[in-house]
Amino acid sequence: MISRTGAIFLDRDGVINQNRADHVKSCEEFELIPGALEGIRSLTETGLPIFVITNQAAINRGLITVETLESIHKCMMDEISKAGGVITRVYHCPHDTDESCGCRKPAPGMLLRAAADYGIDLRQSFLVGDAWTDISAGLEVGAHSILVMTGRGRWNFVPCWQRFGLDFAAACDLLDASMMIKEALRGNRMQTTVRLRDALRAGLQLESLGIY
Repeated sequence: MISRTGAIFLDRDGVINQNRADHVKSCEEFELIPGALEGIRSLTETGLPIFVITNQAAINRGLITVETLESIHKCMMDEISKAGGVITRVYHCPHDTDESCGCRKPAPGMLLRAAADYGIDLRQSFLVGDAWTDISAGLEVGAHSILVMTGRGRWNFVPCWQRFGLDFAAACDLLDASMMIKEALRGNRMQTTVRLRDALRAGLQLESLGIY
């Protein structure tokens, strides 16, 4: 019998690097989010394989080639490696929103492919993303799914809540999510973190004072 293990799945844009409205088209446009490298290094300490799963419609829109995407990911992997992190593999979906594929999130195709390729138990896995589409893909396969407030996360919290209720968790950023995942592996599942609760309280206090 094949022994299956859990894994960690990370969205790319908005979780590892800053989102760009015009897409990341070169290594020079790939801007790491503060704390992302530390978060991946922390997750590497769990011993679980880490995968990046990313929608990249820029390919089929003719904005970048697969070769360019691979060069961007090599730059990303080099930075992660230098910081002490390990990514097992990057999966991407090249399809646009109207192509009705099975791999573009919110579809879970990339997670299913990784599970088949590496013998992953998705119900013992974790997904970190910044959009409701990420969370939907994770929840569909039974993964513990965490929304971060970087990237589009702040604008996706309410859509996630409306769609999924309390079935997802939330963290400030990837480093915060890494702590949450480590706690879950110790048997302590968390819906959110102290950092995020403190940030929300501070934001509400500023809003009540008319400070935005």
